[in-house]
Amino acid sequence: MHRSSRAFTLIELLVVMAILGVLAAVMVSAGSWALRRADISRARGELAALATALERYRRQHGDYPITNGETRSAELLQALVGLRGPGGERLNPRGRALIDLGLFTTGNDLDPLTSEAAELVDPWGNPYVYFYKEPPDSWRNSGFVLYSAGPDERHAPALLTGGYPQPDLDENRDNIYAAP
Repeated sequence: MHRSSRAFTLIELLVVMAILGVLAAVMVSAGSWALRRADISRARGELAALATALERYRRQHGDYPITNGETRSAELLQALVGLRGPGGERLNPRGRALIDLGLFTTGNDLDPLTSEAAELVDPWGNPYVYFYKEPPDSWRNSGFVLYSAGPDERHAPALLTGGYPQPDLDENRDNIYAAP
């Protein structure tokens, strides 16, 4: 009596492994796409919260915080936690915070209430970019410019004359802007 054993051939095993590999690749790409969309949504939400806080700041102080130099994100944070006035002057350290720090991330792990170098960062770990009246004599924009460099983490911070962003530059195509 001849016993017939049924087993998979090498070709069948390779086909199954190829199918599993394709399915794994599809799942990984779908997962990374979903994470990217979640990060973009988070950045939009944070920018909207910052824009709202900036409007409250303007109502309280009569103007938005003016930027001066390379620490724009740090200046923004200092203003929104109540430590800086519109012209950059130091305020009472018990000033009223306009943002909930628990909803944001600081990129350099510094306490914004004790360090002037603390910066708000986007989901990709880059500081949010904020401009207002820089330079003051040629600023024509009626509001501020606030944005994230986006998923590619690149941006060309140069503004057009008058304080207008340049979203059409290659580096800025995926930037996420707040509406003032």
